[in-house]
Amino acid sequence: MTARFHRAFLVCAVTFLCLLVAAGLRSAPSVLMVPLQLHFGWDRATVSLTSAVGIFLYGLVGPFAAALMLSLGIKRTMLGGLALMALGTLLSRWMSESWHYLLTWGVISGLGSGAIANVLGATITNRWFARRQGLVMGLLSASTATGALIFLPFLAWLTRNGAWQGVVTMVSVACLAMIPLVWFLVPESPVAVGTTRFGEAPGAVPTPRAAASPMLALTVLAKASKSPTFWLLFGTFFVCGATTNGLVGTHLIAYCGDHGIAPVAAAGLLSTMGFFDLLGTTASGWLTDRFDPRRLLFVYYGLRGASLIVLPFLSFGPIGLGAFAVFYGLDWIATVPPTVAIANRSFGEREAPIVFGWVVAGHQLGAACAALGAGLIRQSYGSYGPAFAAAGILGVVAALAALALPYTRAQLRPA
Repeated sequence: MTARFHRAFLVCAVTFLCLLVAAGLRSAPSVLMVPLQLHFGWDRATVSLTSAVGIFLYGLVGPFAAALMLSLGIKRTMLGGLALMALGTLLSRWMSESWHYLLTWGVISGLGSGAIANVLGATITNRWFARRQGLVMGLLSASTATGALIFLPFLAWLTRNGAWQGVVTMVSVACLAMIPLVWFLVPESPVAVGTTRFGEAPGAVPTPRAAASPMLALTVLAKASKSPTFWLLFGTFFVCGATTNGLVGTHLIAYCGDHGIAPVAAAGLLSTMGFFDLLGTTASGWLTDRFDPRRLLFVYYGLRGASLIVLPFLSFGPIGLGAFAVFYGLDWIATVPPTVAIANRSFGEREAPIVFGWVVAGHQLGAACAALGAGLIRQSYGSYGPAFAAAGILGVVAALAALALPYTRAQLRPA
């Protein structure tokens, strides 16, 4: 490698694409909700259940995937996750019963996408970067938003006449396309290609691998669960999941539909959020390298809660929704870089990805509860308004809880 280009950036780029595809897969059920209702006659709660199961498994697999990345290797874990994602979505082309949808998009793709999640970003960041970790984690986290930015308008266009098979094909092909990129372009570690982490002094001793067992995830959980920091991170990230992909990511298109907004236009709204979150989350990574992450989390959760409380009172016109998309989008998953920073500083870089995996499990548990709960509220009360208002209140609570997190100084400062 020349001094101008470090292999870490190529690995980061491929990882970004994998996370982007996984984000596209996890966001696809939001555009499938109405077409599946029309085609199969399934009610909103039934379709929401599959979204909830997929979201929950996406989070639950995270810590075990992080342990496998430390033991069996990053490449094998990524390839296995992509293969499961492709298999689950492809099999759904032939579904005819609601349990088929639950098995393919809920269970199989949920397990696969759990290996291609934020824990992957945290593991890649720690293994390949000694400096600028907040910025890199911000970029990788922003791939979730970019996935929505790229996939959702096209997926919504595919469903414009009530069809759903085109969405399945698109996502399957995207998952399959990533497999050769990972196979050829992602080395196991900097040592495997004769280099060091970006920003690390030449000759630095690499961190040894852990024993080859996913049960390391349980060992780390037992240790971390004794710390109040872990539960504060878990709780605030539960709210993060409930207020993002669980509620807005799953139900906003349907919520807009209740107000007469077409799916393609509603997907465009999510894409606008995705674009601004790409900016907001990347900026959050830059800020995390320089400022107290607790205060950043306080601001992020507080602003998110306020925006969700206000949404049900908007007229759902282009100005109001446009302002919401920009304001909310800047804050969509800006919480990830400061949360990872606190995990790294509190639990050490070797175990932090696994700890963060369990924190992400809390995120996805919150998302699953919101995905299912909002569907039930809509079915029972005929409106999503109470669900969005309740999520906004949770955001304010999480903002206050973030201030109780400990402050520890970063060991590495940006140059």
